[in-house]
Amino acid sequence: MAQRDFDPGQARTMAELRGIIDALDRTLVDLLARRQACIDQAIRLKPAEGIPARDPARVREVLGNVRARAAQSGLDPDLAGRVWEELIDWAIAHEERALGPGAGGAAERGRHPTEREGSGP
Repeated sequence: MAQRDFDPGQARTMAELRGIIDALDRTLVDLLARRQACIDQAIRLKPAEGIPARDPARVREVLGNVRARAAQSGLDPDLAGRVWEELIDWAIAHEERALGPGAGGAAERGRHPTEREGSGP
């Protein structure tokens, strides 16, 4: 499906709109799978470069980039920030499982990687 085919303004029925949404969802999943492959490569590269699973400066950079891009694209920056926080927490937990304890991560903030801010004990 071409980029222009994702235009919700082209939908004349809910069935057509849902088809566009489903196509977007497939594209998003494909992109997230590619992002996960990058995380898997990071697991192989980080030890040799002495980089921990959690790099606070990089987390801030990624979240800032995402929020800025979201604002430019007409996406709510708060929504994008929450989605990427979840992606980042999952990636760090995945790296910690592979790299072992002490690799940094959500646990350093005193919460489980799947818990959202303010949802802890």
